[in-house]
Amino acid sequence: MSNRSRKKRARSEALGASESKDPVVGSSKPRLLGILGPGLITGASDDDPSGIATYSQAGAQFGFSIQWIMLFSYPLMCAVQEISARLGRTTEHGIAGNLRHHYPNWLLQTIVILLAIANTINLGADLGAMGDVAQTLSGAPRFLFVIFFAALCATLQIFMSYTRYVAVLKWTTLSLFCYFGTVLFVKIPWSELASGFFIPKISWSADFLTIVTAVLGTTISPYLFFWQSSQEAEDERVKPYRHPLVKAPGESEHAFHRIRLDTYVGMAFANLVALAIIVTTAATLHAKGVTDIETSQQAAEALRPVAGNFAFIIFSLGILGTGLLAVPVLAGSTAYAIGESRHWPVGLARKPEEAKAFYAVIAIATLVGMILNFTPINPIKALFWTAVLNGIISVPVMVTMMLVVTNPQVMAKFVIKGPLLWLGWAATLVMAASAVGTIAGAVL
Repeated sequence: MSNRSRKKRARSEALGASESKDPVVGSSKPRLLGILGPGLITGASDDDPSGIATYSQAGAQFGFSIQWIMLFSYPLMCAVQEISARLGRTTEHGIAGNLRHHYPNWLLQTIVILLAIANTINLGADLGAMGDVAQTLSGAPRFLFVIFFAALCATLQIFMSYTRYVAVLKWTTLSLFCYFGTVLFVKIPWSELASGFFIPKISWSADFLTIVTAVLGTTISPYLFFWQSSQEAEDERVKPYRHPLVKAPGESEHAFHRIRLDTYVGMAFANLVALAIIVTTAATLHAKGVTDIETSQQAAEALRPVAGNFAFIIFSLGILGTGLLAVPVLAGSTAYAIGESRHWPVGLARKPEEAKAFYAVIAIATLVGMILNFTPINPIKALFWTAVLNGIISVPVMVTMMLVVTNPQVMAKFVIKGPLLWLGWAATLVMAASAVGTIAGAVL
């Protein structure tokens, strides 16, 4: 081995050692709460008010027979999120940043525009749902809560330090435990639940295909890819013991272990919450013949007469908590995508004066989402259809991302391959098939 090769190997081993000493990874006894970061926050934000409305509609309309989708989607969403996280950790750039460096500008701008539109509508719908629930709980005017929640989310993102803000997001994920609480207040036919979870029941009706696309669209959603990829890149920039894997391959073993654990736990948490919502609405609303739920607030209201006032309150508080988590992620993923596409300084770790355009996008996206609640376009009614829209938009985003992570010019020796690659393409094909089915059902 040449002297140059020995030096290079020594440098990689040293960098790998620094990664293993990462307080988030810890080589001996890793602290789970420390390991969990972008994956946990991404998974929890997946269960936003739009997702709650989708899962509630699925449970109300199809009962326990729709549960198998969550078991089916878990390995697919894990693969897609792990791939997006590896992209950010390997290159020190999010999805948009890598597209800007290696692909045509028209492709980048098309994807960013689609993402921004879907995110803004979703953000507005989530703020509206939070306003509705807060009004129901307190009796105060809805518009005051919509303005308050929008201002709170934007202010925390822009002015709170990055480490504290990440900690706030982590603690906000605890609000999702509300949905495990609601299950305790309903009577569950366990044999029917087990059958619906393990035995797929498929219908080729337009309603079923739309529900499938909506559920997949809210569990495998474009803003989640962009957020987790950008957060991995952000963490790398602010932590001196981490380096882009293309420059420090010695860090890869520990980095990929952390990413996998973080992602699998975060996605499991998201899917278990979704299952709790489906089970709750299937055991109550579907059992009582209530099959049409358009919003998460309607789901909470419908639970009151069949599951009791306490279940209604818990379900409602969960909507507020998940909204406070999802709105910043939606605005943040939009800002990362637009900022990276324009080559602006980006990152929540930067001070406002260091990334004015980046923070301006966060403020504008939140403002536009808030304004949608005061126009004839009622974003609350768009909650369910936002999930369908995300399911359709995710297809070109996923195809592009899969091409990026298999490109050696981008990923060097860390190109995605093997089972992770197969699952990534399988998820892409599943999303494409469900989107085509929904469009065909609507046309025919």
